[in-house]
Amino acid sequence: MTFAFDDHLDAVLIGGREKRSIVIVDYDPRWPALFAELAGKVRGAVGNRALMVEHIGSTAVPHLAAKPIIDILLTVANVADEAVYLPQLEDAGFILRVREQGHRMFRTAGRDVHIHVLSSASEAVPAYLKLRDWLRRHENDRMLYAETKKTLALEEWADMNYYADAKTAVISAILRRAHRLDDQH
Repeated sequence: MTFAFDDHLDAVLIGGREKRSIVIVDYDPRWPALFAELAGKVRGAVGNRALMVEHIGSTAVPHLAAKPIIDILLTVANVADEAVYLPQLEDAGFILRVREQGHRMFRTAGRDVHIHVLSSASEAVPAYLKLRDWLRRHENDRMLYAETKKTLALEEWADMNYYADAKTAVISAILRRAHRLDDQH
């Protein structure tokens, strides 16, 4: 990793970098129900300011091995207007972990839930949904992604963000393929 990435992490991570083992497990059919319960908690906390609450990430894709962390996409009108969601999510037991331009991330104390808060107009929103939906429908890319994650999990990472960054090339290739094939139809 470059010093620039280290500097970025040091600037946006609340509580600093954390050395954690990356554990990839087989798909758990209980994950959708867990998401539904958490989505209710998020909606209950944020109310009508929650414009979208979606299950994203690997736990949202049946048959995909994943870190056992439920990723939730929460969109609000303007992520910079923290008053409409930050205290409410904290009161509901979620802890702010990342504060960066255009993105906030909360997690549980058990580190088994990540809530990614974005503005509804963020370009990242359709990308998260496109990747999830593509992997749900395309077994070859689902298998490619699973193998990439398992291989990367064998390495030692100074912070989970390094692992996430190492997946970028494969995710980008999958999204390019998804866009290209969708454009043909």
